[in-house]
Amino acid sequence: MQVTPSLPVKSVPEFIAYAKANPGRIAMGSGGNGSPAHVIGEYFKLMTGTDLTHVPYRGAAPAVTDLLGGQIQVAFTEMATSLGHVRAGSLRALAVTTASRTQALPDVPTLSEFIPGFEASQWVGLVAPRDTPPAIIGRLNGEINAALGDPAMKARFADVGGVALPGTPADFGSLIRDETEKWGKVIRAAHIRLG
Repeated sequence: MQVTPSLPVKSVPEFIAYAKANPGRIAMGSGGNGSPAHVIGEYFKLMTGTDLTHVPYRGAAPAVTDLLGGQIQVAFTEMATSLGHVRAGSLRALAVTTASRTQALPDVPTLSEFIPGFEASQWVGLVAPRDTPPAIIGRLNGEINAALGDPAMKARFADVGGVALPGTPADFGSLIRDETEKWGKVIRAAHIRLG
């Protein structure tokens, strides 16, 4: 969660108070309707009772450009898109949305430190067709876990604010089911529609 430096807030509680004092006047940019940044922003709104105006862009980069220019005031982008701007001081990171603080910005708090239970992570995984033989799935899983355990790979993920999460195919299946249920509720509650 980052804001344009001209916004007169320095913390999540200050942002929430400012948003409640200015309903509908804070523009929240995202990479488009239904994008992770949009859904996470709607989750934030639902959990805090704030009224932010969603401004969809055609990708995260144009949203960050307008955040830098002050045309929008807040965005919930993936860290790799805005980390350089935060480190340079051209954007102000108020919090990370993950369950724990990130190695890339260790002094930036999590949203859950202010909003109990808030957790939102963008993740990427590898899937295979349903009828892929178990031996092939097992081999792929083993090789991927070995790569994710490599110190150089972990360091590269950390450089861009990411975390490698090795696991079993069953672990990944559970993650997909849990995330689908969680975000489906947010999408329905926020009445998000594509197109």
